[in-house]
Amino acid sequence: MMPQKEDWTSSFPLLRELPPAVLTRLRDSSLIIELPEGSRIFGPGQAPENFLLLLDGSIRVQQTSESGREIVLYRVQAGESCALTTACLMGYEEYQAEGIAETKVRAVAMPRALFDELMANSREFRQFVFAAFSRRLTNLFRLIEEVAFSRIDVRLAQKLLQLAGERGQISATHQDFANELGSAREVISRQLHEFARQGWVKASRGVVEITNRPALFRLAQQG
Repeated sequence: MMPQKEDWTSSFPLLRELPPAVLTRLRDSSLIIELPEGSRIFGPGQAPENFLLLLDGSIRVQQTSESGREIVLYRVQAGESCALTTACLMGYEEYQAEGIAETKVRAVAMPRALFDELMANSREFRQFVFAAFSRRLTNLFRLIEEVAFSRIDVRLAQKLLQLAGERGQISATHQDFANELGSAREVISRQLHEFARQGWVKASRGVVEITNRPALFRLAQQG
């Protein structure tokens, strides 16, 4: 993991509202880190030491219950910050979930001391942090609503269409779908079997192929 120097602030347009002197401090005091796919970036019981801003790649933030069931809370994409890291930094709390690099990632690591200073003294930086945090919090409330109240067949149809894109094929296990949707593997397996029975998908080990996109789309629209 070798630190690099570059003007990374252009990847975050809202940071351009900061005074030039603050931008210079950000560039000089932060490090760009690179992590391979599969890296565990943070986990329960750890306290964040840096404010993370993602330049490239994807980070999956997930939580595991005492029974071992996992749920994907959200993903951090290029140009975004991690809301959980923000919350833990502001509250001086330890992580209650883990972040996994789904791909090779490049990220800006801003030291905690600088984060605290800018949060206290820079209105523009606070706006940048809180705007991102607010968007993520809204999405988390939407996830809670979906898990609690939405039909699993509708949510699975939506997830299949989202992940398949134009390819029409998804490389994922039934457990992967269960983690994404906050459900049990057995529930997902039954629902995929029903979709296959109706001719909407073909499911094999680790692969799901969409064979009737319009039917899945009609179901997904009921959400």
